[in-house]
Amino acid sequence: MNMFAWLKWSLAAFLASFLMLGNCLAAEQGTAAEAEAMVKKAVAYLKANGAEKAAEEFTNGKSFKDRDLYIVYTEFNGKVLAHGGNSKLVGKNLTGMKDSEGNPFFQMLLDLAKTKGKGWSTSYRFLNPTSQKIEAKVMYLESVGDTYLGVGIYK
Repeated sequence: MNMFAWLKWSLAAFLASFLMLGNCLAAEQGTAAEAEAMVKKAVAYLKANGAEKAAEEFTNGKSFKDRDLYIVYTEFNGKVLAHGGNSKLVGKNLTGMKDSEGNPFFQMLLDLAKTKGKGWSTSYRFLNPTSQKIEAKVMYLESVGDTYLGVGIYK
């Protein structure tokens, strides 16, 4: 094999490996479509099983956790009913909570739920339980009565 052919083959092998690595890393994070599907599944679960059982499953169960995707279940008054990423937040009122850049993201989520009923939030920063780092995040949410269910994706 001449030098040019060897370089061409080596470059092709490197690029193929790099692309496969990128696909593997992307699979470690949830997608927007997966977040929306999880919220819809959670809404159905809540309606079929009631608030208490749903809150327990969302926080402590396994059926609503997938990689960095998890359910947040919150009352419109700001009280967290379930949190699949951090059970210590359950029962707390987070209305005044700000992200690491000082943005009142929790109020933004409440406003979105109250005014539009469903949709994607603007970006904020939050602890990713998978990486244990503060990362940019957006959340898809849907209102159910005077509560909302949301799942965020990290960017």
